Amino acid sequence: MSTTTASSSPYCPSLTRYERWRTLVVPVGDIGIGGDHPIRVQSMTTTDTMDTAGTVAQSIRMIEAGCELVRITAPSKTEAENLAEIKKQLRAAGFNTPLVADIHFTPNAAEIAARIVEKVRVNPGNYADKKKFDVREYTDAQYQDELDRIRERFTPLVRICKEHGTAMRIGTNHGSLSDRILNRYGDTPLGMVESAMEFLRICREENYHAVVLSMKASNPQVMVQAYRLLVNHMLQEGMQYPLHLGVTEAGDGEDGRVKSAVGIGALLEDGLGDTIRVSLTEEPEAEIPVAKALADRYTARRGHDPIPEVHHVPIDPFSHSRRHARETLNIGARHVPVVIADLSTKTKITPATLFPWGYHYSVPLDKWNLTDQACDYLFLGDHHLDFEIPGTLGVIQEHATWMKDRNKPRHYPLVTAEDLLANVPVHRELNFVYATLKDLTPELIEALEEDDSCVLLLDTFNEHGYAEQRAAFFKLMEAKCEAPVIIGRDYMNLDPEHLMLHASTDLGALLLDGFGDGVMICPEKSGGDELVNRTAFGILQATRTRISKTEYISCPSCGRTLFDLQETTAKIRSRTSHLKGVKIGIMGCIVNGPGEMADADYGYVGTGPGVITLYKEKDVVKRNVPSERAVDELIALIKEGGDWVEMEVKN
Repeated sequence: MSTTTASSSPYCPSLTRYERWRTLVVPVGDIGIGGDHPIRVQSMTTTDTMDTAGTVAQSIRMIEAGCELVRITAPSKTEAENLAEIKKQLRAAGFNTPLVADIHFTPNAAEIAARIVEKVRVNPGNYADKKKFDVREYTDAQYQDELDRIRERFTPLVRICKEHGTAMRIGTNHGSLSDRILNRYGDTPLGMVESAMEFLRICREENYHAVVLSMKASNPQVMVQAYRLLVNHMLQEGMQYPLHLGVTEAGDGEDGRVKSAVGIGALLEDGLGDTIRVSLTEEPEAEIPVAKALADRYTARRGHDPIPEVHHVPIDPFSHSRRHARETLNIGARHVPVVIADLSTKTKITPATLFPWGYHYSVPLDKWNLTDQACDYLFLGDHHLDFEIPGTLGVIQEHATWMKDRNKPRHYPLVTAEDLLANVPVHRELNFVYATLKDLTPELIEALEEDDSCVLLLDTFNEHGYAEQRAAFFKLMEAKCEAPVIIGRDYMNLDPEHLMLHASTDLGALLLDGFGDGVMICPEKSGGDELVNRTAFGILQATRTRISKTEYISCPSCGRTLFDLQETTAKIRSRTSHLKGVKIGIMGCIVNGPGEMADADYGYVGTGPGVITLYKEKDVVKRNVPSERAVDELIALIKEGGDWVEMEVKN
């Protein structure tokens, strides 16, 4: 694993002190993005842009929900021209919220829109380049010729924006990198960064600086690496442009919220991000409360308890590599991260208590049925069990309670750092050691390293907990301590959505860094057990560290969408949700597929009114399938691909 120093490869102001990265301010209509301005939240209309009344009505719903920028697609000159009427009607209704034109493939539409709206978004991957998955080697001279062609195509838009005071977002998407970029840099975060930097350098040559940048991907791991690398490159070139954050094609429901919080939250924790959009396959106004919940967490983050400064970073923050931990039973090494259920606050524990945690007991059959999201350990605190549990499940108890149950199979103690150093009686195979950063003394670290039975349960009470726990991992790595680590976090008095978003940010960010051999979410008056269990497994799924269900890479819909995304996603989910580990891309139009599906196994893409194209990975398998047959054809394709299993009927 490569390492960096905090000073030689910066990507944020501090790894231990919360501080927003101070960018230049980009005016967009009556608001500013960056600098000392608050983190702005935005969304995108899903109506046909030519449906003026519908677009205006939906925009108003978005604005009333708290949307600070309204983005509208302009796929052609006709839609771009109609933005003037939409803007006129919104202003007449008393709404001055800035409008953003979303442009793909059509520079002439961008040039029209830039004279009308307050901001335009262009995608470097398809504004002047093409994506046909062609493989071609470029000489340096040929590559420079392509850059000159892009400059010629892009410069007119830059000059129009400069003349009219229009802001611009240069928005790279992982799935729509051009063939030229793919052939030179590969399908990588570096390729995403270079794609944007090529356009940004043209803006700077024209002395145009009203630019916001984004690096979106459906994979939060790729997305976070790309944003970090972008900031690193900007700093090297003396640039400080604001960042628009988003996980593209996040999906719907809890999955979309968890995946968005993992990616967006990981960057917000390090002070990166000036405006955010949560891309859900739902009505656009439903995105705003989620975005606000993510952004509002940082309004009072300054002033947290101090964390010792980090002077050496023992990981490469621009690529993912899991921290090596030794194997202790089923924890660490090659094992997927475990999930620990906190049952310590229960009044009584019965077989029914385990139902939300993936264990279903059948009284008539005297048999346990396990779901794909069955937790691995139960933390009982001071409780005892008076019933038999499945052989796959472990039990953790406070040390004094464990002493009474220590002869029971698969029962293990939780000890404090002080207990471990005092040599209290412990289990010969597995012991959980509770500690926070301040407990990680040289003596404790040495004890953890010498005793192969020890697994660290790492907690934090710091408001900037991600940074404190990350510093703890750095400390362990510096000491070459390979003890497995469970990431634990407590949450109090949160509604279900805030619990989901906060836990996804806190635990997900560490998992993206390659840290953690398990997770333990400990809620107090915050959500039910089933939600907590789903959230834990959802975080592991979103970080690609443990796959327990089907993954849907579903775009959020817009005016380009050629079918009802919410209805279609629900229909596909109802028939495929049992296909553990299969990734299905559901894209409303060709702009968001096949490239935007990135690493999907199968793709369902709208390519015309009432017709669908089906993909196996990036290859077209069937074109122009009537939409009424398309889901059946998708199922047939999955069967042909060997990834289909029949849905199990529960007794």
